[in-house]
Amino acid sequence: MGRTTGAAGTGEPEKKTHRRHRGRRALLATLITGAVVVPLSGAARPEIPAPAPAALAPVTAATLDEAYAANRANAAEASRMAVAHGNRERAAADRAMAAPSRHFLSFDGRGAGLATEVFGDLAHAERIAVLVPGSDTSIDTYDRFRDAARALHERLTREAPQGTGTAVVAWLGYETPATVSTTVTTAGRAEEAAPKLREFIRQLRALADRSSNTDGGPDGPAGPTGRKPRISLLCHSYGSVVCGRAAFHLDVDDIVLVGSPGTGADTAAALHTPARVWAARGSDDWVAEVPHVRLDLLGTTVGFGTDPMSPSFGARVFAAGGGGHSDYFRAGSTSLANLTRIVLGETSEVTHG
Repeated sequence: MGRTTGAAGTGEPEKKTHRRHRGRRALLATLITGAVVVPLSGAARPEIPAPAPAALAPVTAATLDEAYAANRANAAEASRMAVAHGNRERAAADRAMAAPSRHFLSFDGRGAGLATEVFGDLAHAERIAVLVPGSDTSIDTYDRFRDAARALHERLTREAPQGTGTAVVAWLGYETPATVSTTVTTAGRAEEAAPKLREFIRQLRALADRSSNTDGGPDGPAGPTGRKPRISLLCHSYGSVVCGRAAFHLDVDDIVLVGSPGTGADTAAALHTPARVWAARGSDDWVAEVPHVRLDLLGTTVGFGTDPMSPSFGARVFAAGGGGHSDYFRAGSTSLANLTRIVLGETSEVTHG
């Protein structure tokens, strides 16, 4: 068959492609300009005083309770200092974190605040999920992140095979960017966070593997199930940029990207990870409208490249239902059901979009 002549033969599709790329670049430039000129409400906020983090030795199964108690005490002191400083909202947030039922591997109430909270029995868990949050997550907004971790743990507890221990770790281990800021369009915060995440996963793997050995030694036999504990890294929004930077040979079983603006890598293979790489996006998630490009503007790389949902990226795409950007861990959602299956290792049961 001959090629159709007319508009198609004059390069019209190519022109449309160029116009589409120019449109994406224009939109991205608009976003950046808006981030620069819109005043940031938190920029002039005075620092909230808090004690230095508790000095702790590397945590083991035997010292978990000691670490939890030390971090609760630190949060209580941070609350007292916030009250003295006149910041009742931060004082209330810190005080809630000091409750006897809370289990923190780390806590730092200074500045925006950092915290790593555990849900479940980490010492005996065979299925562990680590949640990495996106922008605008801090101690002041921590409850929404905590709600996501709790929802996942509740679902894991219900659906795990009998005798299979589960735990969820909410890792707010880095200073997240503000949604309306230039930092959210660049990888600077992710590059700062990646070494911290890699070190945390190293420590978590050591803790999980030691706990699974019946003789307590590093090379002893596996635990009752005969399996090495599974660790899944669940990365939301800008958190997926952090995970992309940390992924290189990271000792996890799954890396899951939800609501991702991109990872900075062109393909899943370019992450150089032995883990399975998954991706999902709800049909009402606004991040789908963010241009998936990577540009050099005035010496700064802006944007995060290939859409993880794209076939060219090569991730295992799964269904997330009709939710929006903040709905991936909503109770009863399609995305939460699939995230639970991935964490449990029931990958053949994951539904695809």
